Amino acid sequence: MNYIKLGSTGLDISRLCLGCMTFGEPDVGVHEWTLGESDSRPIIKRAIEQGINFFDTANSYSAGTSELIVGKLLKEFTRREEVVIATKLFFPERMLEGGAAPNRKGLSRKAIMTEIDASLTRLGTDYVDLYQIHRWDYDTPIEETMEALHDIVKAGKVRYIGASSMFAWQFAKAQEVARANRWTPFVTMQNYVNLLYREEEREMIPLCRDQGVGLLPWSPLARGRLARSAGEQTKRTETDSFGKSLYAATEDADNAVIGAVERIAQARALPMARVALAWVLAKPGVAAPIVGASKATQLDDAVAALDVRLTDEEIDVLEACYVPHAVVGFE
Repeated sequence: MNYIKLGSTGLDISRLCLGCMTFGEPDVGVHEWTLGESDSRPIIKRAIEQGINFFDTANSYSAGTSELIVGKLLKEFTRREEVVIATKLFFPERMLEGGAAPNRKGLSRKAIMTEIDASLTRLGTDYVDLYQIHRWDYDTPIEETMEALHDIVKAGKVRYIGASSMFAWQFAKAQEVARANRWTPFVTMQNYVNLLYREEEREMIPLCRDQGVGLLPWSPLARGRLARSAGEQTKRTETDSFGKSLYAATEDADNAVIGAVERIAQARALPMARVALAWVLAKPGVAAPIVGASKATQLDDAVAALDVRLTDEEIDVLEACYVPHAVVGFE
């Protein structure tokens, strides 16, 4: 495993982050393809064995059961000081009939103070290393959000804070509010980057590189679409409504990109996932792509991608079929 500093901080993270949306009780969340505790155990164990020390979850994944499983299994396989645990808030832990309960969604001071304590309880830890806002809250002043995040850092509940998918102007505004008030700024941006969606190259990635903010791309394999031939289905692609919303409008163009990945993978005698992930890893500013896994062997492919070096010609082939996409992923 290779390790890197997280953005401009002194925190050492593995070059791969294990995304933990896959882990959670399928009968309580909105994703029926998630894995319960017993099925999650060999994957998290394998991640530790492979040297992955960075784990990303969220309060809303499988109604909080992702945090429960991740916290419990990390205690089985490693020591707290040896891992970097990241979680997120914005979406409610659970949806009630008719929507979220009042004050259980968003980034108000009340929500932040409530949700950090709830996440710490589920994770079974006194602190999280990276606490991220899952989305932008249009209903709460950013000053309220940034001050509350600063307060939980100073209280010792959080080591660093990060943000996720939003417009570049929003991220720049949040950072300036923090600087102007001497509050804790964001050190990471978890944004949507892969060969099928490159719109972040226009503004967000250049902004983060200029400011020394570490990039943690989510869905680097496009929810598995870049790991198999175009049109090949899995249980997740058949039932993942959010995934369908991300790719339905650009299916023909995306299939051309997938075909390019497949051709290069065949020429190099490599799995498609390694080629697609190697492209993300090579992008300047990327600290650690967030990779999901439903089988322990999938982690082996992800780790092996760290040793894949694409040529300039191969990168040109992979990028040649891309067409501009509508901005998505902020929902």
